[in-house]
Amino acid sequence: MTKAPAMPCRRLLLATALAASTAPLLTACGFHLRRPPEFAFRSIYVDMPASSTLGAELKRQLASAGLQVITDAAEKNRAQVILQALQDSRERSVVGLNAAGQVREYQLRVRFGFRLVTPAGHVALPDAEILREIDQSYSESAALSKEAEAEMLYQSMQSDVVQQALERIAAIQLPASGQQAGQ
Repeated sequence: MTKAPAMPCRRLLLATALAASTAPLLTACGFHLRRPPEFAFRSIYVDMPASSTLGAELKRQLASAGLQVITDAAEKNRAQVILQALQDSRERSVVGLNAAGQVREYQLRVRFGFRLVTPAGHVALPDAEILREIDQSYSESAALSKEAEAEMLYQSMQSDVVQQALERIAAIQLPASGQQAGQ
């Protein structure tokens, strides 16, 4: 009769030991919650049109990471770095047709090309391009809902592109203040 109470204690002890032994495995594999990137600079000017939704989201994310985002083009030389957008586009191409020749599938793309320079002209990050693409099924009978779906997919891809751009920008190291541009 004394063995019955010992069984739940043994199971509890075994479950606790198992949980305690697997917790370090999560940290050992490199798992951690996403946190804002740390940048080697404190101010940035983003040279993108005001109409760019990707530019607006990028500026918002940079500001939320603690950077001073300079928005006035006349004051861009006050920034430690300048992000120059080389390309910011959304593309859609047909990748599948049905037997009647109607579109069955589209491929949606968000493409963002950029570089990072200092006001002195030193290239901190050479030309980089981030491309995100996804396939979307299409049906003429559901054209309105498919257009709304495409807009949601574009927005999701744009957020991914912004996160990837932030990670690339955070990885740069600025030259020491004593170095001249071009050295």
